[in-house]
Amino acid sequence: MWPLTVPPLVLLLLLLMSPGLAGQTLFQSPEEGWQLYTSAQAPDGKCVCTAVIPAQSTCSRDGRSRELRQLMEKVQNVSQSMEVLELRTYRDLQYVRSMETLMRSLDARLRAADGSLSAKSFQELKDRMTELLPLSSVLEQYKTDTRTIVRLREEVRNLSGSLATIQEEMGAFGYEDLQQRVMALEARLHACAQKLGCGKLTGVSNPITIRAMGSRFGSWMTDTMAPSADSRVSDVGPHTQVWYMDGYYKGRRVLEFRTLGDFIKGQNFIQHLLPQPWAGTGHVVYNGSLFYNKYQSNVVVKYHFRSRSVLVQRSLPGAGYNNTFPYSWGGFSDMDFMVDESGLWAVYTTNQNAGNIVVSRLDPHSLEVMRSWDTGYPKRSAGEAFMICGVLYVTNSHLAGAKVYFAYFTNTSSYEYTDVPFHNQYSHISMLDYNPRERALYTWNNGHQVLYNVTLFHVISTAGDP
Repeated sequence: MWPLTVPPLVLLLLLLMSPGLAGQTLFQSPEEGWQLYTSAQAPDGKCVCTAVIPAQSTCSRDGRSRELRQLMEKVQNVSQSMEVLELRTYRDLQYVRSMETLMRSLDARLRAADGSLSAKSFQELKDRMTELLPLSSVLEQYKTDTRTIVRLREEVRNLSGSLATIQEEMGAFGYEDLQQRVMALEARLHACAQKLGCGKLTGVSNPITIRAMGSRFGSWMTDTMAPSADSRVSDVGPHTQVWYMDGYYKGRRVLEFRTLGDFIKGQNFIQHLLPQPWAGTGHVVYNGSLFYNKYQSNVVVKYHFRSRSVLVQRSLPGAGYNNTFPYSWGGFSDMDFMVDESGLWAVYTTNQNAGNIVVSRLDPHSLEVMRSWDTGYPKRSAGEAFMICGVLYVTNSHLAGAKVYFAYFTNTSSYEYTDVPFHNQYSHISMLDYNPRERALYTWNNGHQVLYNVTLFHVISTAGDP
């Protein structure tokens, strides 16, 4: 990493907020390389910018790393070849054993014939001999396999030599030790990045498909805030729990996976059966509780996972429901709950607002509306929406070719039209939500669970600025 110091002034920079740098190595897109990650103010008032590499691709552009990956691919190829040989040898061995019994039977009959055979006996022996014909091809395959084994033995010998050479070149520090050191530094950088505050969305990364599971519509999420009272949930990292809700109406079953890795493998999960069914896909998990819209009502429900109980529920005054004011894709998406750096939000529409999107800050304990904004943007024209740093971002479609088209700033009660494209890989988004703890967009795209990294633009004031 290379520090870069500049005089104390307003520093403008694009900050790639990559969850891979927050310990979420599974979120990291393999194509991403070195990035300008964060900045901090030094004791003398200067601003220090630091460039680091994402955790998953640590040292990925190092020559020895490439050699190691190539060697690992060769080892995998050798292993697969050995598996094929083992299966084929087992199959052929079984065949030879069955032929051995047949050959003994033929030998006994030839000895008993003592030079004379009837026409019937001769035909029977001829039929038996026909059964032995495939044996020649099996034996020929054995010869080929023997040559393959010799070749594989030579490849293993070459791989062992290459690994020994690389180990000598790497010297005192092993590859894993170096990787651990870099990851430890990245963890410290992430702690520094948390002090940066908010930024304006300027870019969305290529999609990272985590899994293909469930129906066309649904939602999946991690907690947008690490619950302080729940020891089961770790800090930001690959051990964060995942919640999965398939379908967009009348559903009650929520699957809770212990880790992201477990979600990918479909293992180690428990089931929650909600006391009241949900509507839409705009659910959110915040501080250990699920916030969702009760089916066929404008009621917000707060369900606590650990106690498996509803802590509070409250009607959202005037909010449309039951497909009155959904997003463009329908699906009972009248009410959408979100969490950003500043807290819990509800996005919906009322008759009084003539079908335009309303944004309301909610008290997460009582679910009371603290303040509301009329954005002026028609909800039926919106594909999906999400909040980042108090700004509502709206997409112009849920289909292919969608982009972030509209932004409403709650701090100034103003809006602007934007043009931030993103790749809608599976052509039908029915859930799009931002997680401020991981700084990533979660989407449900035509039965695929997908993540996007985001690029935020920051204005950082250093010492000496007014």
